[in-house]
Amino acid sequence: MLYGFTFLVLFQLVGEMLSRGLHLPVPGPVLGMLLLAVWCTVRRGVDDRVGRVALGLLRYMALLFVPAGVGLMLLGPVLREQGWAMLAVLVFSTVVTLLVAGLALHWMLKRFPGRGEDGQ
Repeated sequence: MLYGFTFLVLFQLVGEMLSRGLHLPVPGPVLGMLLLAVWCTVRRGVDDRVGRVALGLLRYMALLFVPAGVGLMLLGPVLREQGWAMLAVLVFSTVVTLLVAGLALHWMLKRFPGRGEDGQ
């Protein structure tokens, strides 16, 4: 268990060092997670010890939403004033994301024909 947790923290540390050292606009934990995904892809799998720790941490992920809920409660007046604008931006960004993803998929299917679900 200690190995898996240390492994995850080291990737977060490397991501944080890259983010701060290179003055990137991406948070360190996000870079660390990206590096971890690349590592797992290169190794073609996840170490069992890391996987067990990750599953254990995912069980408590709901606790991370508590601060967001408290923030929503404290910022009630701001939501009343600007809630519709925020909702419009969220809906617009979701639609744009879906369109871009659909166009990218359409382009990929045209570019690489004959590659179906069987991976051939």
